[in-house]
Amino acid sequence: MADADQTDQPNLYLVTPTSFEVEAFLPRLTAILDAEPIACLRLALVTEDEDQMARAADALREAAHARDVPLVLSGHVGLVERLGLDGVHLNDGPRSVRATRKELGGDAIVGAFCGALRHDGMSAGEAGADYVSFGPLGESTLVEGARAEHDLFAWWSEMIEVPVVAEGALDVALIEAFAPVTDFFAIGAEIWREEDALAALRALIAPIR
Repeated sequence: MADADQTDQPNLYLVTPTSFEVEAFLPRLTAILDAEPIACLRLALVTEDEDQMARAADALREAAHARDVPLVLSGHVGLVERLGLDGVHLNDGPRSVRATRKELGGDAIVGAFCGALRHDGMSAGEAGADYVSFGPLGESTLVEGARAEHDLFAWWSEMIEVPVVAEGALDVALIEAFAPVTDFFAIGAEIWREEDALAALRALIAPIR
């Protein structure tokens, strides 16, 4: 997962729904993977059923890797190598970055969601995170904590080399406003709730196309 060229528009980071049926979801996913350049795909499925997780990972890995898109898993560090995935997205800020890097090795993608906390982001980067994610940007009842403000991204993009991801309750206005100060937009719930996810994605990212 490479950093975006600062002279270019941010890259797209696609996040799956937290609940989905693989057979129904896969065609929707591949339609987007075939139509838009996706820098990374995150499997965000929430389940206690390891077989269900494995089935989803197998299907998504095949689709993503066929298109040279890395697939990371939200949490569940212990499953990453077993499922043949490219890395992990940690939801606990910097706390487990160092141990995760040690467990998965230098080639794995390790990302950390740090809410709106600059210090947590810096700590995650220092601990070896490949990217730091801040959010939500918009009003969201699904993510606890304060909104990640434009000033945080502006400071980060100027001062810190670790790539930064903007996510959470995105809309067209936020995409336009944050495009100059972020490397990636992580997009998921904003499009999957729509019947035509590809059309929803294209409408959402119109300001950076």
